Amino acid sequence: MKNSIWVIALLFLLTCGSAAFAQSATGDQRPTFSQVESGLVTMVESVLVPVAEAMPEDKYSFVPTNGQFKGVRNFSQQLKHMASSNYEMGSAILGEKPPVEVGGENGPDSIEGKTQIVKYVKDSFAYLNKALSSLNEKNATEEIQSPIQPGTVTKLGLGTLCLWHDFDHYGQLVEYLRMNGIVPPASR
Repeated sequence: MKNSIWVIALLFLLTCGSAAFAQSATGDQRPTFSQVESGLVTMVESVLVPVAEAMPEDKYSFVPTNGQFKGVRNFSQQLKHMASSNYEMGSAILGEKPPVEVGGENGPDSIEGKTQIVKYVKDSFAYLNKALSSLNEKNATEEIQSPIQPGTVTKLGLGTLCLWHDFDHYGQLVEYLRMNGIVPPASR
């Protein structure tokens, strides 16, 4: 069941991204890889950043406590982890080192407070957009070293995985908002 939800979410992403650019194309012009990927990054960012902005700063350390939640990330760690992953995967696609500190599994300790975290998230999407906008018909299926597991992955595959990963955390962040009585911006 869980896997089928993510397959549906991924298909939705790909369909919406393609549809958005199909509408803007004129005549026989087809959207490029970079246009489609840029549209998808923008779409993901357009739902995730408002979630980060909706949570009050005093709730950024919120973690669920009603049930089996021992060891889960708090709200700010979720955001920093996601943004760090954007940087790591984007840098692998571009073949360069991340332009900022990415920290460990919970993101960099040096990024603190709502203002800094929201900026870190926004900047990570700008960088991811740069990386995915570099894809074209010649390099999209180029194999690169995976930054998250042993082995190689295609650039397009890693970019798709990154967007899926962001939506995975979007679902968790939405639950954190709802547990604090906040209706997620996309549901308003």
